[in-house]
Amino acid sequence: MNCKGGCKNYEQNLKNCPCTYEPCSKKGYCCECLRYHLSLGELPACFFPPEVERTYDRSIRKFVEIHGGKL
Repeated sequence: MNCKGGCKNYEQNLKNCPCTYEPCSKKGYCCECLRYHLSLGELPACFFPPEVERTYDRSIRKFVEIHGGKL
């Protein structure tokens, strides 16, 4: 599936995207972003608070760590 051709919410998604990685081609295309990050064992920027997102550590381990859980 390729959501880039028919994303109805692209403008709203782009406006709300917290990703600070500027050359990202997936901004605003949430389904593509999620698929990409999950394939790397990561979660997208929108799962993290700004101070963590800026570190680019988007690992699931980091997500669990900041939410007080253990793997």
